Amino acid sequence: MSKRQNSKYKLDRRMGENIWGRPKSPVNKREYGPGQHGQRRKSKVSDYGIQLKAKQKLKGYYGDVTEKQFRATYAAAVQMKGDTSQNLIGLLEQRLDMVVYRAKFAPTIFAARQIVNHGHIIVNGKRCNIASARIKPGDTVELGAKAKDMALVIEAQGLTEREVPEYVTIEGPKATYVRVPTLDEVPYPVKMEPNLVVEFYSR
Repeated sequence: MSKRQNSKYKLDRRMGENIWGRPKSPVNKREYGPGQHGQRRKSKVSDYGIQLKAKQKLKGYYGDVTEKQFRATYAAAVQMKGDTSQNLIGLLEQRLDMVVYRAKFAPTIFAARQIVNHGHIIVNGKRCNIASARIKPGDTVELGAKAKDMALVIEAQGLTEREVPEYVTIEGPKATYVRVPTLDEVPYPVKMEPNLVVEFYSR
């Protein structure tokens, strides 16, 4: 299980962007980075630095998955036919915790992972507690009996800052993963550059 130990919103400030589009993000008030040197003048960033930031931002958006998991996802994307950057996004969007998040069963990707890890999610009629499990088009993802009345689930369903994307359909407490999305279909609050991530790993 991947657990983010430090403050989640520090990533927002380090990136200088509200990467989850949340109203609570400190970037809405302070655009400079965290720490005592956060306001110092920024030096010119190298190509490597730009690629690294793109990787950290994308990895952070998906709940700060471990480097090992993220690299494995990239390796799988390389093996697939077609554009590697599109494949990478498609594989990340197929993670069970991300489908739970997209279906608005959880207010944040971190909460979605917690719900999955605690066994509150049913995939195709069977309980699944593996957040990184890959969901395929046509698969159904459903809230367990106890989860339907959980406060954070009710909170998530009332959120107005994000909508359920077209590649996920909702019928009450059940969601169906319709298809693997392309980059332009994914509702990122900020610009993601998976092509730079591909360049980072292919150096």
